[in-house]
Parts: sequence; structure tokens; C-alpha cells
Amino acid sequence: MMRIFQGNKSKILHLLVLLAICQLGNAQAIYEDERYVPETDPLVLEKLDQWQDIKFGLLMHWGSYSQWGIVESWSLCPEEYGWCERTKGSNPEDYNTYKKEYEGLKSTFNPVQFNPEKWAAAAKDAGMKYVVFTTKHHDGFSMFDSKYTDYKVTDPGCAFSSNPRANIAKEIFNAFRNEGLWAGAYFSKPDWNVNSYWDPKFPPRDRNVNYEPEAYPEKWAEYVNFTHNQIMELMTDYGKIDILWLDGGWVAKKPAEDIADWYTNQLKGNENGYIKERNINQDIKMDELVVKARKEQPGLIVVDRAVHGKNQNYLTPENRVPEKTLPYPWESCIISGGGWSYTPDATYMSPKQGIHTLIDVVAKGGNLLLNVAPGPDGTWQQGAYDLLEGYGKWMKINAEGIYNSKPLAPFKENNICITQQDNGTTYFFYLAKENENKVPSEIVISSHQPVKNAKVTLLGSTISLKWQAKDNGFIVAIPEKLQNSLPVEHAWTIKVSKLKE
Repeated sequence: MMRIFQGNKSKILHLLVLLAICQLGNAQAIYEDERYVPETDPLVLEKLDQWQDIKFGLLMHWGSYSQWGIVESWSLCPEEYGWCERTKGSNPEDYNTYKKEYEGLKSTFNPVQFNPEKWAAAAKDAGMKYVVFTTKHHDGFSMFDSKYTDYKVTDPGCAFSSNPRANIAKEIFNAFRNEGLWAGAYFSKPDWNVNSYWDPKFPPRDRNVNYEPEAYPEKWAEYVNFTHNQIMELMTDYGKIDILWLDGGWVAKKPAEDIADWYTNQLKGNENGYIKERNINQDIKMDELVVKARKEQPGLIVVDRAVHGKNQNYLTPENRVPEKTLPYPWESCIISGGGWSYTPDATYMSPKQGIHTLIDVVAKGGNLLLNVAPGPDGTWQQGAYDLLEGYGKWMKINAEGIYNSKPLAPFKENNICITQQDNGTTYFFYLAKENENKVPSEIVISSHQPVKNAKVTLLGSTISLKWQAKDNGFIVAIPEKLQNSLPVEHAWTIKVSKLKE
């Protein structure tokens, strides 16, 4: 994933950034509200509407780094944060040795138990409708058969290259499409392996290109062409691609003006810090690229993350759920267990945590993109399967309140979330409290009231529930027999056929 902050050698700067984290969520939400640029392409608008109806997707971070069980790519980056720390290799204190050994993981990457059909079946059973797979992260290791680099899974120097399923991205996209899921390609715009981005003549200073593009226009043009060529491979050789999910928002035509202005006030006067590095002009010619991509993939949703402009068709709050609805299409990308990348012995969300997160996101009008990280042998940990199985059991009963739904104010009251279908059918999701294993005998809803003859039921049961008006809301009675034979765990859904307007 894209990490938000830049590092330098100043402890004062580091402290300021840590203090700023406390305000980051609110700052990001503010700039997002003000800065979304709506799409105008009618095919993309139609696709976005469909995407907002499918609600639930799978994100997978996977690469050669999984062999070390470390954070994806970031230990190559000379920035002073805990998630950049180098802990593996023979001499992690020596950067050149570390980088050589990190990139040497290509030779031993051999996920012989790779079985994308098993993953796709688990995702489908969980109720997921799309997948976003890391075709390439910032380290530059391509999980697809690119002809523009030898730092790839299909290169003869990679142990897995002789496997008939070595073109991992193609295998994943095919397996998930065969289960009816959309295919999304995660692609990193920065590439720390390519000489035209990190020129070996200059030491990398941070995550950015390590030379001034204006001073070396031919070198930068080489990098732009390289990036376009790789993305167009994905757009032309890998079947139907529904989403192009681009990471590395600092690679942009001009300073990505997301929260940089906010940080200017925090870091004013620091000539060597975040703002100076962040402001490098890295024009990747995204407008041209999107036009080319959509010629091959009409209606393609493009997510140029953290770059203000028309090529960010939806926004992606990272590892957080906004506190309210947002006035544009959005998706929370959330870690299911461990980190974004494979973590040995990771602890995963419980099914209860996962279900509550999905309901919370959907009730606020968003999609949930849940990350699962495969291991170096090509398998998921059992905790991931357990979590998805929990989703599946719940979704088989309650999906009608999730898919195709719209948020309905106040979206959430106490532990009850609300969604509504276009026909007026409304769903009130009662989220089980701590140590609560069954729905209470009465549920009080204050914000809405059914019409006089409305039918009120609990999803998974055909029993018509008794209800009575109270002020502007209503009280639903749950009979003891139903309390003792609930169709699902963790959250229960009251369905109301029609509300008063």
C-alpha cells in the first residue's frame, strides 16, 4: 500500500509528523470532501454505479517479499519509520547488501501450492464480488509476464518460472472471473528496481524518483514509457479488467495536493523535509494512459489514489472506516489479519469483527475491500478461510440488505446500522454487543417508523414481527422462540417493507 508520510533525518520533523497523525483522519476526510472530481465518461459512470452495488471485494498483497514475512517493499525505502525498518538478510545495516539480498528473493520465490481456484471459491462463498491483485508493488517485482523487465515471476531466474502457472496475475484473474468476480489490477506507479526511476548513479533519498525529471527529461521519458507499456500489457493480455487500482500517489503531474498543504503549515521552514521531497514533479502522463487503457477496456474504473483529478474515480480511505457518509464513491481497504503483506502466525479479525466492519462501511455508502496476504508457499493461512467462512454464513441470510443498497440517514444509531433499497424496503442491522450472543427481546429504533400496515421480519425467518410506534420511531418485539433459534450470529437484520416518509 501507499504509506502517507515521508522521512528525513530530523527528529523534530519526526515528532511533528507523529503529532499530526492524531489529526490525519479528519484532515484527509476534509480534503476528500472538497476535492473529488466526478467522472464524465458515460460507460465509466455506468460501471461505477454497478461497482457501488456490489459492495464487497478482496485485495491481495503478494510478492517475493513474502518469503521474509516483512512489509511489502518498504524496507527498500530510506525513510525513518518503523515499517521501513530492515530486519532480515545477512547485514540489514548495510543498505546495498540488503537491497541485493532483497531483490535476490526472486530466485527462491517458489509458491508451489498456489491454487487460485481455492481462493476464488472462498471469496465467492464469502459474498465478495471483485478482486484487486498486486500485479506489481513499489519494489518492482512483476507478478505477471512483462516483457519490459526481467525482475518478474516468469523470468528463468525465478524458481517458480518453470511452473505452468508461473504467470500468477493471469491465473488469479482467470480463476476469479470464472467464479463471477470482477478483476482489478493493483499497479505501483513508482518502481524502485528500474534504473529510470532509481538511477544507480544517485542514492535514493526517499520514496520518490532519485533525480530531478526536469534535469533528465530523456531518462524520465524512458520511465513514463516503461510504466505505460507495463500497464498496457495488463490491459491487453489479461482478459477483462474492470478496475485499474494505482498506488504511489506521489508519482503525479505536479505535487499531489491532497494533504500536502495541510502539512506545509505543520512543517513550515523545513527545507529538507516532507514537503520538499513530496513536491518533485513526476508527470506520468496519466491522462494519456487512461485514454489508451479505456480503448482496450471500455468503462474501465481507474483509481489513481491520492491524486486530485478526474482519474480517481473513487477514493480509498486506507485501513479505516469514515465516521460518516462521503459525497463520492469510496472504498475502505482494510487489513484482515497481520499486515498488508504476509505475516507469519497472523491474528485475523473474528467473523464478528469482519461482519460488523462490512455493515458499517455499507451503511455509510461505501465498499469494503478486505486484504488477505498469501504466504511464500502460495497458500492462505487458516485464519483467512475462517473469516471468509464466517462472512459467507452471514451473507447467505442477510445479503439482500447489503448488495444494491443505499445509505439512509442517520445511517447508524447506537449499534443499529441502516440501509435501504430503491423500492423503499429498509434494513436495520442490530450489531451484537460484547458478550451478546442473541438478539434482545425488544429492539428500539428512534429514527424511522414503518407505515401502518408494513410487514416487519427478521431476515432468515418468515415470522411476522409485532411492532408498535414510539415517538418518531418504533419498537420491534422478538419472540423467545426466535431468540433461541436465530439464523445467524453476530448481527441480526430487521426488514421493514415500507417506512413513513
